[in-house]
Amino acid sequence: MNRMQLVDALLAGPRGRRMLLEFALDSEPPGVVELMPLAAAVTSAARTFEPPGTTIWIGTGPRPKEPAPATPDEVARLLTETTLAEATPERLRAAMARSVDMARYWQESDGTDQVAATAEVRVALERVAEHVAPTVSSWWRPIDLHRQWSVRWDEPRIGPPAAMSMAQLRRIQAQQIEQEQRAQHDRPADPTANMSGEWWSKPGWPTPSTAGATFDGSPAALWFVEDSMGWEQCLVYMASVSARSRVFEIDSAEAWGELCTRFPTAVTALKRHDWYRATGRIGDWVLPDWSAVAEHYDAVHLQAGAYLAAAGTAIPVGDSAASVIAGWNPGETYWLTEVIRFDEEPTAWVSGGGGIGEWMLE
Repeated sequence: MNRMQLVDALLAGPRGRRMLLEFALDSEPPGVVELMPLAAAVTSAARTFEPPGTTIWIGTGPRPKEPAPATPDEVARLLTETTLAEATPERLRAAMARSVDMARYWQESDGTDQVAATAEVRVALERVAEHVAPTVSSWWRPIDLHRQWSVRWDEPRIGPPAAMSMAQLRRIQAQQIEQEQRAQHDRPADPTANMSGEWWSKPGWPTPSTAGATFDGSPAALWFVEDSMGWEQCLVYMASVSARSRVFEIDSAEAWGELCTRFPTAVTALKRHDWYRATGRIGDWVLPDWSAVAEHYDAVHLQAGAYLAAAGTAIPVGDSAASVIAGWNPGETYWLTEVIRFDEEPTAWVSGGGGIGEWMLE
């Protein structure tokens, strides 16, 4: 990609825009609110986009008048005035981690994501995208088969992941077809109905996944976790992969659309309510049939840059359907055949900051 293509890709999706905004916020010197005007304005403007809530005033006398919320115009102005920090790999990794952690596909985007999506703020973020583009160009790259790790967060004692067989994948696919048929009967057809279910689009459990390394050699899966649970320790298993592995590369929204077009399975009844809230789209939804994909590919790799550009968006599939990349982490690969093996002895990692903190070997 050239520089302008990188800028366009970083601005295309909610996770990319949030990463750029997080980088700009990190550029403000820490201090009291008066010395962090951009952070204060973003927080204020975001409240106007969040669902209405109830506040209770406890005190004597009249309730103090709240200041008028900041507008996207004000956020955009402050973005243009902020001196951007050096685009170091450390800062960009932290901004990416914060953006990934705030992903949610079972409800509307949070207020900060919606602020970043406004026309005014999006234009102001172009300067940030141009600033970081040279450093993040490596986020669009094929899988490194020689450096792949899998993380065990919540059940460290169950041992390393296991490769999937075709029989397992076909059982998972049969279960999904059955769930879709049941949802067609049991769930309302109105996409705005108060209904939720399986909002993710990754292959069904227990399909193993891996990710590569970040700039300092630490496993990327430690840092980039959607809607993380604040884990502070984990076990990491190194993977061994055949050099002849056939990997489908998701390097853009169009690549995901191609995968769904070639190997489609209908999931409208299962996904319509969650994905309507996440994207605002009404219509038919499809996913890849992973058992069919496995007949042609051993794995599917979501490039980190493609994640920023496409995750959480309604991706066209054919003339009338669409799909969503949801529940994947940037740089994540799902392994659909038995070409992968995992070391029996893991390494233990701990976080020094809780959740999105500094990870280190225990």
